[in-house]
Amino acid sequence: MMIHSLDLPPSDAAIDAWLAVLTDAGAADLPQLPAPSRREVAGRLRVRPARGRYVLWAADGGEGVAALVLFTDEGNTHTAFLDVLTVRPQERRRGVGAALWERVREELLAQGRTSVMTQVDLGGPGQAFAESLGFENVLPMAWYEQELTADGPAQVEAAPGYELLTWHGLVPDAWAPAAAAAQNAMEDAPSGDMDERAPVWTAQRLHAMQQVIIDRGWEQITVAAVTEAGEVAAYTELVLPDPSGPRAVQHGTVVVPGHRGHGLGRVVKLRMAAEAAARHPALRRIATTVAEVNPHMRAVNESIGYRRGREAGIFQLKL
Repeated sequence: MMIHSLDLPPSDAAIDAWLAVLTDAGAADLPQLPAPSRREVAGRLRVRPARGRYVLWAADGGEGVAALVLFTDEGNTHTAFLDVLTVRPQERRRGVGAALWERVREELLAQGRTSVMTQVDLGGPGQAFAESLGFENVLPMAWYEQELTADGPAQVEAAPGYELLTWHGLVPDAWAPAAAAAQNAMEDAPSGDMDERAPVWTAQRLHAMQQVIIDRGWEQITVAAVTEAGEVAAYTELVLPDPSGPRAVQHGTVVVPGHRGHGLGRVVKLRMAAEAAARHPALRRIATTVAEVNPHMRAVNESIGYRRGREAGIFQLKL
């Protein structure tokens, strides 16, 4: 079996082949989820991550694909993230996954990486394959999903003492340093035994991450609770990989330690759902992951209508 590296950025034909693999695998493994759109896949493959560089592979016959993110930010050049390793259902157990993994492993060793992580849904073929290679679950988590009706969410709450602001795309320059400071305050965010180190956030790093989303043709919405003194006390981010599609992913939700206990996590998430539903009438589902060791955020999600879905975890392999 021949595995080849893809040129970057990949061609239209390569993107179509990649999408076909993901669509077939998703229909078999996660039939309850909508298939990824071409816009989502093309954006991800054509625009490199802000914190690293992509290496992509595909089987010559279109049986499977793999994507590796080699971190380039300070403190993480020893590790990497396996973003995708997927094989068409009808081609499994024929050595395709093993051949793709061998190319990934060769690249990791050639780049001097001592560990690699990946996100895996539990109970399916991904977990069995990862464990067969020696990966271990170092951060158990679960997916939570909120369904939106055509009328949008019913609940919207105020935050006494705070102003709620909504930003589309880049956080405004005037607020970017405060938003970065809020992110840096999350030193207690669960990370399990992951080798990856949290980066030091600056306004420039925050904008770089958000610019990647814009360049991919996706949309990002940020809702923040701010103080009169100009501090970002809490915020949450939502990303729509296809702004015309039915689904979105809730990214990080931050509540600065000094402002906890005021229900700000709940308030910004509710406001986010209302803003997103009003701006994107086709949106029907918001999904997010929460670490098992974060009972507070699990309780917040459940209180605003998120339902616990499939189990997952960050799996890690030491090389």
